[in-house]
Amino acid sequence: MTGNEDYRIGHIGDNVNVYGGTGNVGQIKNTYNAPQDPQAVFREMISLIQVLRGQVSAADRAVIDESLETVQEGDAAPPGAVRRALGSIAGVAAVVGEVGAPVVEAVRRFLALLGG
Repeated sequence: MTGNEDYRIGHIGDNVNVYGGTGNVGQIKNTYNAPQDPQAVFREMISLIQVLRGQVSAADRAVIDESLETVQEGDAAPPGAVRRALGSIAGVAAVVGEVGAPVVEAVRRFLALLGG
């Protein structure tokens, strides 16, 4: 360990290993459509949002806080409000770059479970 390691929570994307040979091109992807628990995905997303919240400016934190209140209202929120709030959170996450990538992916997964 050099002390310069970058520690992150979770893993996003593919992990590809190439061993020997020449002319290696492409990837074989196996997609396993195991059922996912929406509540578990929701909890993971909220946890990642909380981590991101501690790593952004006060202005971005205010957007996250306001949007998170709406997200946590769930079905009690006005129609479309949760989706817009998640869009705002994902927008902040995308703007801050790599540190926000886990939140962008978590929001995407959650919305996919909700049907889009």
